[in-house]
Amino acid sequence: MEAKVKVALEALIHVYGDSEQIATDVIAPGLIQVFDSDQPFMEKVAAMDGVFDEEPRFDELREYVFDLLLINFFTTDVEKLEADYLESPEWEAIEEDTLDRGSELLNILLYLRECKDDEVEPSLGDFLKEFLLVEEDEFQDEYRIYERVIANQILIDSNYQEIARVAQQFEADDELATLFYPLLAFFSDASPSADQITEYKANATNPSLDTALLQLMITFNA
Repeated sequence: MEAKVKVALEALIHVYGDSEQIATDVIAPGLIQVFDSDQPFMEKVAAMDGVFDEEPRFDELREYVFDLLLINFFTTDVEKLEADYLESPEWEAIEEDTLDRGSELLNILLYLRECKDDEVEPSLGDFLKEFLLVEEDEFQDEYRIYERVIANQILIDSNYQEIARVAQQFEADDELATLFYPLLAFFSDASPSADQITEYKANATNPSLDTALLQLMITFNA
């Protein structure tokens, strides 16, 4: 299991569990075992789902853990496979089978990894324009998904209360409904103090999930 993925996974689980007052030892060891296994990717997905099915109190985290599982596959598992595996019919079939899995967190994590590789400080403008290429005609799907982020970039110079106010305007089925608040908060300050985290949590619509997602981003970027 890739080191950054492990600490991000642990941060996600522990912050959520602490907030919900659920012991994390009921789920953390099982998920770490899944990530560390040598099973094929889809078998890992099935095993991950099995862990969450056994502990439904953590179900809000399921698709974000899927994103981490995919990041771990790209950084660790794929090295054990053929060089062109990601271009193979087998991988195409996996992509097709998992189209409805995960979230936009995957793009955020891929961007943060790229920043580390290039030794560049992450920024919202760079994420939107240089990574997602939202200004390019052929990337209008990304523009559609991130349109309200693009329109509200100025919020990173605002405060958590104002970011949360805009986040509350999202419909529940919007692809960024649960990520807008932690995403904007992260790009506002990627290393918040304990007092800032307290303020962030106090303004959150879903304090447990929102704080866990922000801590995941902070930890993965550290």
